[in-house]
Formats: sequence, C-alpha cells, structure tokens
Amino acid sequence: MMNEIACVDTNLFIRIFTQDDPEQAEAALSVFREAANGGLTLIINDLIIAEIIWVLESAYHLDPSHISQQVLQFLNTTGLKVKPADLRTQTRALALYVEKNIDYTDAYIACWMKEHDISIIYTFNKRHFSRVDGIEVRVPI
Repeated sequence: MMNEIACVDTNLFIRIFTQDDPEQAEAALSVFREAANGGLTLIINDLIIAEIIWVLESAYHLDPSHISQQVLQFLNTTGLKVKPADLRTQTRALALYVEKNIDYTDAYIACWMKEHDISIIYTFNKRHFSRVDGIEVRVPI
C-alpha cells in the first residue's frame, strides 16, 4: 500500500519552531512523526521555505543562524521532500490570488500542489485553502 502524499503549510513549521502554541506545536509534530515513520510523504516548495524564514525573522525576531539551523534540520527529516516551482506556477497563482481573494502565498502553494498532483494540505489556517477546488484541508489534531 502506498502512503499518502501531502503538502505542509508554513504555519506548522512556525508552531514547531516557536512553540508559541504548544497544543498546535504538538499536533504539527505528530504530522512529521507520521512522515518519519513512513505513513505519509510530506512535500513542500521553495516558497514555503522562504516564508518560514521571513516569518521567523520579521515576526519572531529570531537570529539567522538559529533559523538556518532549524530549517536545515527539518529539511533533512525522513518523509519530507522539497520540490521547486516555476514561472507557470507563479502565473497561475496570480490569477487564483485575484479570483479567490486569498493570500498570494496560499494561491502559489495551491497551484503548485495541483501541478504536482497533491490534493491534501496540512495547515492551521484553512480559510484560504478551503476556497480552492480540489484541495482537502487537514488541520492537525
């Protein structure tokens, strides 16, 4: 039996890195544990990495070396893969951003997911992704 493939939104990483919401941090960790145990394959793109870094710098004022260490640690997690996006994704994301009135980053992630045949996203912010047809939003519990 093949394991499930899903995208992971930035906010799961932020909860784990900052521990600002211990309950959500533990729920997010459970998703990564499932991937590490082979029950799930998590895939992210380069924009998610950039957003993680930007949020940790701008909102949490963390040191770049600390951010780098944490991000690199997670990039080497068993069951997590990084796949870059392209100009086609960005073009489609701009249209979705306007059409569905959602954040550009969420639009980009949704378009990128569709291009990689990923229909599931783990996120704590289901408001925007739930507006996109063909995406199943899962909130870690």
